[in-house]
Amino acid sequence: MNNTIDINPDELTNLERYKLLIGSVVPRPIAFVSTISPQGVANLAPFSFFTAVCASPMTLCFCPSIRAADGKRKDTLNNIEATGECVVHIVSEAIAEQMNQTAGEYPPNVSEFEMAGLTPIPSLKVKPPRVKEAAIQMECVLNQIVTIGDTVGASSIVIVRVVQLHYSPTVYADGKILLEQLKPIARLAGISYAKVTETFDLDRPVV
Repeated sequence: MNNTIDINPDELTNLERYKLLIGSVVPRPIAFVSTISPQGVANLAPFSFFTAVCASPMTLCFCPSIRAADGKRKDTLNNIEATGECVVHIVSEAIAEQMNQTAGEYPPNVSEFEMAGLTPIPSLKVKPPRVKEAAIQMECVLNQIVTIGDTVGASSIVIVRVVQLHYSPTVYADGKILLEQLKPIARLAGISYAKVTETFDLDRPVV
């Protein structure tokens, strides 16, 4: 007897697939990415399709999707493709509201720093500004962009190499990140987010 609900994703609409994906792959960390346009406009946007790739070289990836509102590419993708640089920040509880303000699909000539009331500060090795209020800031240069599809629901995998790290003294000690001080948040489905308020340890098996 089959006791599972079996679904063929190819038989679903894009919206149905999206809802199942963001409800199944949880919790997701949030990359808060700043870029700068060739015209010098600073952009800031969150991406929850985001993860670490490897440590040597230190590499991250995030996935800007095609905008549902107009079927166009996001400003972040256009900017990083043009300039090859960005800054990836980790979102903590302290800046959750401001991060959410930047999620709107603003015109390219609008700086989300201003919309969200966040403070841009100069980076050391790249042109895009950092978010002063973010406890973890990672300056990055573009490694490559892998495009998956070109319609609404598709996205690009932006792979970036970290070239400079910045940590608030409140979240860093002896080469480690103090999770209880960082208080990162994660994306769930819809408008829901999660706090990292309870953790547990598991020893890895010795083989």
